[in-house]
Amino acid sequence: GEAPAWEPLPVQYADHSLWQRDILGSEDDPDSEISRQLSYWKETLAGLPDELALPADRPRPAVASYRGDRLTFRLPEELAAAIEHTARDAQASPFMVLQAALAALLTRLGAGEDVPIGTPIAGRTDTALDDLVGVFLNTLVLRTDTAGNPTFGDLVARVRETSLRAYAHQDLPFERLVEAVNPERSLARHPLFQILLTFNNTDYQGALDTLDELPGLDVVRQTVETSAAKFDLAFGFSERAGGLDGVLEFSTDLFDRDTAGSFVDRLLRLLAAAVAEPATPIGSLDLLGEVEGELVVSGWNGTACEVPGRSVVELFGERVVSSPGAVAVVAGEQSLSYAELDGRAERLARLLVARGVVAERFVAVALPRSVDLVVALLAVWKAGGAYLPLDTE
Repeated sequence: GEAPAWEPLPVQYADHSLWQRDILGSEDDPDSEISRQLSYWKETLAGLPDELALPADRPRPAVASYRGDRLTFRLPEELAAAIEHTARDAQASPFMVLQAALAALLTRLGAGEDVPIGTPIAGRTDTALDDLVGVFLNTLVLRTDTAGNPTFGDLVARVRETSLRAYAHQDLPFERLVEAVNPERSLARHPLFQILLTFNNTDYQGALDTLDELPGLDVVRQTVETSAAKFDLAFGFSERAGGLDGVLEFSTDLFDRDTAGSFVDRLLRLLAAAVAEPATPIGSLDLLGEVEGELVVSGWNGTACEVPGRSVVELFGERVVSSPGAVAVVAGEQSLSYAELDGRAERLARLLVARGVVAERFVAVALPRSVDLVVALLAVWKAGGAYLPLDTE
């Protein structure tokens, strides 16, 4: 029943705001810290792609609804340990290994080789702020270059370099960054990046466990589900005893739940292959499971069919007899029936024979895409020769 006798904190939230203003200085001063950071980000993000192309289930709407869903997953302990080991060998952090893997996955999914990924940063750059309640978060844009099909180890090194530079310029507020870079604005997507990656390396579960120890209170945990998605994809990882927990929040404007699940499966598969063999080029890292791989290699390529023991000319002649009036070729406003195509090709074939075309003789064909091109190719076959197409452009 007594007021707690806590020592007052040495700084307050307002102190941080004043410090930040003093440290950053004015944009009117070209030598100020904020001018230096603005210059860095403008140069770093010049030519950034407005949007990443991903294999979506639906076209992006003109105006984002921000409706979303989420998937939770857990990394096996051995994979989490391998990520830690790979990070240590590269003098990087587990976050950087995850960032490299996500960038490699996005590239493999068709997003290109210039991959911007957003990430929140704590913003507590002074130990005096450790015990201070308040939001110091800022958002960084980590531009990842996957060009040249680097090995995964080399990509981690690239990520480490770009991330450390970004951390050294973390004070510029994201809202001011968007104003400065001035990307093409759209109501359909988030500016500068559409993929978010977060990594929580605090003992989140331990903090929750302490709630059970509060004297005189019964505490019940309640998971709050959200159906909102600010980004196309938001991958989140948090450390736990012996491993990593993960969550993927995704925009239902673009992706079905099964598609989002396939992204998680492929990321984990790529991660496992990458940390097992960091010297492997990212283009060679395994993405597909056994069933999916079999489907791609065999299921969708089951195109074997019986090949008739007759030539194209003989097959075409049978079609002329069975459907002489059917349309055989269309080019623009021109069209020919099978009978008309056969008649024109026969006349040209007789001319070619008269000019010396015999079996196995090559005939150069320099025509644009047209009805005449089809007539010429068929005529060469009828004359017994082989055509050699020439580029008319």
